Amino acid sequence: MTAFELAYRCAEPFLPPLYGSVRRQLLEITRSGASARPELLDVGGRKSHYTIGVPANVTISELPRETETQAALGLGVTDEMVSRTRARRSNVREILLDDMTRSRLPDACFDLAVAVEVLEHVEEDGLFLHEVARVLRPGGVFLMTTPNGDTTPTPHNADHKRHYTRAQLHELLGAVFDDVRVEYAVVGSRFRRVGLRSWSARHPLRTMASMGANVINRIESARADVPARAIGTRHLIARAVRGR
Repeated sequence: MTAFELAYRCAEPFLPPLYGSVRRQLLEITRSGASARPELLDVGGRKSHYTIGVPANVTISELPRETETQAALGLGVTDEMVSRTRARRSNVREILLDDMTRSRLPDACFDLAVAVEVLEHVEEDGLFLHEVARVLRPGGVFLMTTPNGDTTPTPHNADHKRHYTRAQLHELLGAVFDDVRVEYAVVGSRFRRVGLRSWSARHPLRTMASMGANVINRIESARADVPARAIGTRHLIARAVRGR
């Protein structure tokens, strides 16, 4: 692992709990799979921090950052981001500029795909999911997260096309994948709000408050009832399998 990856792993308990949940599931999937070193596609992953240390060959598929909206919302990638990610990461094999609704990737070339907070940005969501299924091998797993439309039905983000309820997301995934599971994740408390504040060496008190809030929010979100709690949670996390 690189020095950056080791530092990130040390900071992981203090990061927002959504990425921790994604990372735990990725590790579970890769360790239980048939391949010792699976091929993992991260769609819209930008820097793909949640795949740090995951025993897989990671391919990041992203759109280039071209518009003011993308820049304002931190969407897409720049040449500088690509170069920095390549230098910092040990398991990222390739970074592609590719539109997942019309992907140029070949059929059945990945064992696992992940898309964290991506689908809500996609106008042609059904086509996006069909393409993800196409590039997965039979039995391949798709892991994704998106805002919880049961709690927040109306998007506040300027680039969000829609928010899905749990039932809507299950139906959408079920039209393409087998063995679909959708759960609620991350309690939307005041600690979550504080934890989402940016870290900066120039603002140590704010940074420490954010880190502490994320620890508390992680504990809140680990309660056994959270995966079934429609109201008060902020995300949906789904796992689906491509049929054999």
